This record gives sequence, C-alpha cells and structure tokens, in this order.
Amino acid sequence: MAIFANRALLGTGWVTNLRVEIQEGRIASLQQGASAKEGDTIVDTLLPALANLHSHAFQRAMAGMTEYRMAGRDSFWTWRELMYRFTAHLTPEQVQAIAALVYMEMQEAGYASVGEFHYLHHQSNGAPYDNLTEMSDRIMAASAESGIGLTHLPVLYSYAGVGEKPLEAGQQRFGNDVDRYLALVEKSHLALPNLPKDYKIGIAPHSLRATSPRDLARVLNARTFGPVHLHIAEQPKEVAQVQDGLGARPVEWLLNNTAVNDRWCLIHATHMTEQETRDMAVTGAVAGLCPITEANLGDGPFNGATYLKAGGRFGVGSDSNVLISITEELRTLEYSQRLRDLSRNILVVGEGSVGQTLYCGAALGGAQALGRESGQIAAGMLADLVAINSQDPALCALRPEQLLDGLVFASKDQVVTDLWSAGRHQVRGGRHIARDLIVSGYRHAMIDLLAKL
Repeated sequence: MAIFANRALLGTGWVTNLRVEIQEGRIASLQQGASAKEGDTIVDTLLPALANLHSHAFQRAMAGMTEYRMAGRDSFWTWRELMYRFTAHLTPEQVQAIAALVYMEMQEAGYASVGEFHYLHHQSNGAPYDNLTEMSDRIMAASAESGIGLTHLPVLYSYAGVGEKPLEAGQQRFGNDVDRYLALVEKSHLALPNLPKDYKIGIAPHSLRATSPRDLARVLNARTFGPVHLHIAEQPKEVAQVQDGLGARPVEWLLNNTAVNDRWCLIHATHMTEQETRDMAVTGAVAGLCPITEANLGDGPFNGATYLKAGGRFGVGSDSNVLISITEELRTLEYSQRLRDLSRNILVVGEGSVGQTLYCGAALGGAQALGRESGQIAAGMLADLVAINSQDPALCALRPEQLLDGLVFASKDQVVTDLWSAGRHQVRGGRHIARDLIVSGYRHAMIDLLAKL
C-alpha cells in the first residue's frame, strides 16, 4: 500500500509530492517529487502521528461526573475518592468497551498509539480473577478492536502511602505484591505473539507512594528491558509525604537512588525545583505531561522552559481521558506556561515555531516513552502517520511553515482526515472505520454500569 501526500513533514523539513510505500506496518520507501499511482491513498498534509504516552482508559466513563463542587475544598484527593467508588462497579466487559471507545477517539484525534497505565487488575473485593490477566487481556482486546498501537503498562500498586501503609478499601482492585505482579507482567508478555507485532509490554511502578524502595528495586532488577513508567511529584501533598517518609523530594530521591535513563517516563513531574528539573532533563528520560488532566485536577503547570533549556525530552498523554484532543493537550501545555509567567511563546528554546517545537517534540518523546520506532516519517520506521487538511478554514491562510502553529493554537481535531497505526488505516475521512460498532458497544456497557451506580 502507498500514501501520496501533497505536503509532508520529514525530519529535514517540509517536502511536497511525497509518496510513502508501506510494507508490514513500516515505511518501506519515500519518494519526493513523485506522482500518485493508481490505488494510492491521497492526502493533503502528512505528519508523523503522536503517541499518547499516558492513559487510564476506564476513567473516560467518568468524564463530567466529578465537576460538582461539594462542601469544602475540592482537590485531586477528593476526586480520587470519587474515582475509587466508580471503579468498584466496573466489570471486565465494561472495561473493554470503554477502552475500545477511548482508543477509537484517540485515533480520530490523531494518536497512533497509546501507553495504557493499567492498574485495575482484580475483582472489586481485591481477589484476583481466575485468569490473573483478565483485565489486561481486555485492554489488549480493546486495542486490537480499535487497531491502535499499544504499549501495555501493568501497574505495581502495593501500598496506600509511603511507609508501606496498607491499601484502603477503594484500592483493593489495584493491589499486588511483587511476586504476583511479576507473574502478571510475564503472563501479559506471553500474549504478545497473538497480537499485532507493534504491541509491547512495559512496567509501571505506580509511584513512590504506592510502592517501596525495596519493591521498586526488585521489579527493576527483574525487568531490565522495555519502558518504565512512574507517577512522580504530581501534587504538593505527595511531595511532602515522600520527603517525610524517604528523606528527600520525589524526583530528588528517584534520581539519587535509581539509574533513571532513556527507558523511563516520569509522569507529571509537576512540582520540581529548578535543580530537579535540570537533573531530570539530563537523564534522557521523558517527561510524561498530561496538561488537560493536570488542569482538570488542579495539579499545576510543569516547569517547561527550564526543562527544555536543559535538553529535556517530553511527550503528552490524555491520562484521565476527560477530553481526548491532541490540539487541546499541546496548547494547554503552552498556555499553562503563559498564564503562570505572564508571557508568550515560552516553550521554544531561542527563536522558532512554538507549534512545531511542541508537536515534533511530543512525537519523538512519546515514541521513546512507548519504546516505539516512530515519531518521524523515515524509511524503516513504523507507519504511525496522520493526515490533516490544510484547506480547513482554521489553516487555509497559513504558509507551510506556519501549519503546526495553526494546528496547535487555532484548530480543533476535525482537521484530521486519516490515521495509520503501524500501517493500519483506521481513520478515513475523519471517521474511525469501526466507529458505529465501538460506540454501540460502549452505550450498552454504560446502560449496565449506570444501573449499578
């Protein structure tokens, strides 16, 4: 199969009349100044598609349920209690239906792959299913149903807080000790031969709150390959708890006690000192930023300018999936910096396009975080590609070098016309090819779930 693009963004810049041949899910060849051939898919503007590096798929079904202010001060911690009550009712079938919808929506927004940070492992009373990987299997099935690329990240969640505090009632579905967790990861890994070749398994120690130094070391020693994702420094209360319990702030402790490198993705990292920000940047790890969720939960803005100046790598994720939108994610990232600093055009080092810095940086960083050979249009890379319509009213007045600024700051996701995940052409004419079936399954699952809430 082949794609012909009137315009495309390569690592070297914009080119015209590009023909992309795809074989076995990868880009086999690129021909600049070419002509379309019979059978080619013809698109306007072709870009490398982003990876969504951080998702809790099941939380999509909660969107809009937690925006009513209760007595007292609402915060991440009050939201978390509502989330726990919601998860108590979810069945494996409902989790699969929700995840399929989420992944379809991601592809229609321009994401070709997802890192599913998956901690909903067990039955509501905390007992494992007869099949230990029942819930992970459902995530993989939903991914295959939508055709999205998947890096599955089973989560180690053992404690309610620093100091090995016992899990609370609402956390029982998440809990594993190290031995059972490693068995779950291994069983998930054994499922890969029956799934698309681009699927991967990583590990995700939930946070320094939900694991312990000893357990973290055991898991890292057992899995010396593949992506490692971890929540870090999302909330001031978390920072204080870790400092009190471990004697250092979360990022400081992790960098001093663990060999953080380019396998790692540190999610949020919202509350860092200037020194921690620079120290994290030089490790080669990816900052997993989720600006919509971080704004929704009141987490606070990332220390973006310092991080980029230190050479830091980043990607974006939709986290709670309250709203799935690449354009909104990227502009919220930049706007959070502007609101804090009372300035403009912050997330670019020196001079240049903010939109291109954000988009291309997130493309490369997201691919790294998922251990995925993508993030740019080049021979040999996975064919994770997205086409947009530069003739949309939001973009038609812009020169090619301004298109990514227009995409990030002036358009919505409806400019996406086509999406390929490892060569799987899942979005055509702005619509996912399995939309009707997936939406129907989701609606039926919600009828059953809402009857129990």
